Amino acid sequence: MFRFFMKIRESLIAKVIVATGGIMLVSTLVLVYLSITFVNTHALTDRIKTADMMGNIIKLGLHNAMLHNSRGEIDQIIKKVAELHAIASIRVYNKEGEIKFSNTPTEEGTVIDTNHQTCRVCHQTDPPKKTLPLEERTRNFFSPEGEHFFSVLTPIGNPPECSGGPCHFHPADKAILGTLDLVFAFDDIAADVLDYQKQLIALGTIFFIITSGGIFLGLRQIITRPLSLLTKSSEDIASGKTSSAVIPFSTRRDELGKLARSHETMVKALHAKQEALNEKMEEYGLLFDNVPCIVTVQDLDYKLLEYNKESRDRLSPFPGAYCYQAYKGIDEKCEECPVEKTFETGVPHCSEESRRNPDGTYSHWIVHTAPIVDKNGTVTKAMEMCLDITERKNLEEKLKESENKYHTIFNNTPNSIFMLNSATMSIRDCNSTACLVYGYEADELIGRPFSSVIHPDEVERVISQMRAFTAVSQVKSVRKGGDPFFVDIMLSVSSYSDQEYLLVSTTDITERLEAEQLLFHAGKMATLGEMATGVAHELNQPLTVIKSASNYFMKKVNANEPIPQETLGTLAKEVDSYVDRATNIITHMREFGRKVEHTEQLVDINTSVNRSFTLLNKQFLARGIQMNWDLADNLPPVMAISDQLEQVILNLFVNARDALEEKTWDNDSDTPQISVRTVRRRRNVVIEVDDNGGGIPKKLIHKIFEPFFTTKKVGKGTGLGLSISYSLIKNFGGTIHAKNSESGAQFTIKLPVAEN
Repeated sequence: MFRFFMKIRESLIAKVIVATGGIMLVSTLVLVYLSITFVNTHALTDRIKTADMMGNIIKLGLHNAMLHNSRGEIDQIIKKVAELHAIASIRVYNKEGEIKFSNTPTEEGTVIDTNHQTCRVCHQTDPPKKTLPLEERTRNFFSPEGEHFFSVLTPIGNPPECSGGPCHFHPADKAILGTLDLVFAFDDIAADVLDYQKQLIALGTIFFIITSGGIFLGLRQIITRPLSLLTKSSEDIASGKTSSAVIPFSTRRDELGKLARSHETMVKALHAKQEALNEKMEEYGLLFDNVPCIVTVQDLDYKLLEYNKESRDRLSPFPGAYCYQAYKGIDEKCEECPVEKTFETGVPHCSEESRRNPDGTYSHWIVHTAPIVDKNGTVTKAMEMCLDITERKNLEEKLKESENKYHTIFNNTPNSIFMLNSATMSIRDCNSTACLVYGYEADELIGRPFSSVIHPDEVERVISQMRAFTAVSQVKSVRKGGDPFFVDIMLSVSSYSDQEYLLVSTTDITERLEAEQLLFHAGKMATLGEMATGVAHELNQPLTVIKSASNYFMKKVNANEPIPQETLGTLAKEVDSYVDRATNIITHMREFGRKVEHTEQLVDINTSVNRSFTLLNKQFLARGIQMNWDLADNLPPVMAISDQLEQVILNLFVNARDALEEKTWDNDSDTPQISVRTVRRRRNVVIEVDDNGGGIPKKLIHKIFEPFFTTKKVGKGTGLGLSISYSLIKNFGGTIHAKNSESGAQFTIKLPVAEN
């Protein structure tokens, strides 16, 4: 019984039915009560109206008998009317209160006082009331036996026919002659009303039962069943059985339909969330199990609760094993236990551990521990993660050895090495060779700008080239005392600690340059020796003109003849021009033959080609060599040393001349030709020198730039011309190569444009 009431108490539909039933019961009772009250009032009112109507009818029925004073007829009418079941008594009172007629003969002649209920209605005022409403003419009373009655008074007026005959005489000024009193038994009415009340109560009870049943069935269909489905779905969700099934009443447009649709949306969202959660749980499970390090979870007694695959593979743990048994194979807790420190402090801890392996080697670990707390914030478990750093330890040892090795190499390499900040070009580090070569201590060099070890005249050029190229040749540097020397610079970019550096290696080439200068000068002298005949011929013509002019002057002087002013001016002008020509030739020879500085400058290619040809022009004319020129206009300058570039071009002209001489001696009928072409190709200026001397033997073409190699006859050449030319062009940042054309050899020189 208790469970039944508890079930009702916990049931929403029961609560709704009880609440609705209570409201319905109260409403029904109120309706029945109001209906009964209405019936009672209506029945009494209706009976009163009926009684009043009967009183008027009886009064009309008695009117004629009263006019003729026919008492027997009056008694007869009253007795007949009194036989009606509803009428208890009929009395006719005169004005004095005497009962003149009655259905009970013994009452006739009886007189009532004006204070009697029947008379008091009219006589309570003076003069008495002549008219009364029906409510005041009606009264309820109980007999001494307890019977319930009500009476209706009908006043009997004094019409004209009563005051004038044939009736007994009544004065005309009398408005009321008497009263007709009809008394009705109330029990009959009460019985009818009671019967109606019983029927009404029965009808109300039936209405209540039917309505309550209908409400129960309706609520069951509309509320209970949907709520049961929602409850079942919610219970399934609570038990983890998420389902995306559609609830039948979700298409309804009422609140429960909205609730069902919301529930379906929630179920779908939960289903998706559950799937995502399951995926995440599986992912985290796989992640935990496949972490490439040892991960264990331990309780407060240091027993293993969970462990991953790496732990199983490397430690062979078992459930309930102590961590020190699994990790190190010992029976007591470690003296320095990171897990213990985490339990004591409640914060993560990190340390480094080592252990001896069975094979005698050592393993090294980085150990991280973290607390696991319950919902109250109490540390109940700890997670321990061990990362094997044995290989890293071994690499660190090897790295130390490597650092020592390369530090030794860095300091003892024969080249000077600087580490520069790529942005500021300041020296961050240097080796001992750099200190020795430049004459500084390491502390003096570190922090200084690299430009401080470069000659002031070279700083701008060298720094700009260091930012653009990986090699800079023939840089004029200075030692601590200010002594200049020359170096070649090699550069490479390196990164360290997220910063970019320049590694600069400098090689002292002072002695090599001095040797090269001697070699280059020797080559110049050899070239000048080969050009001596041509130069002598170039100088002979000015000397001949000067000699002729001096002979003319001597002849005139000896003959004591005057020299015409015009002739004197003309000869003086000719002598002056040829002296200038001879001076230019000598100056060019002197400039070409002197030792030059190692400073590059902007050089115009066409100018160098023309100056080089000037020294060989007469030789080529004497040998019948035809020159073909194709010099491009407005060529950009190149960075070079003018005299050295002229020496290269002279070497090419001389080699072409010698090849053409050999071809002529072979009695070849072709005209010896040399073609010179200059042109710009992209970022290079190109010089091409062709001849039709037959070319270079294919087996020897790869050797022609080697020192002391020559294809000329013995005593004809030194074998240094092309070797020196190759070195000079390389120093200018260019290239030179040879190939055979259709009729002879072709040499091509490429020099980078010096636009910037």
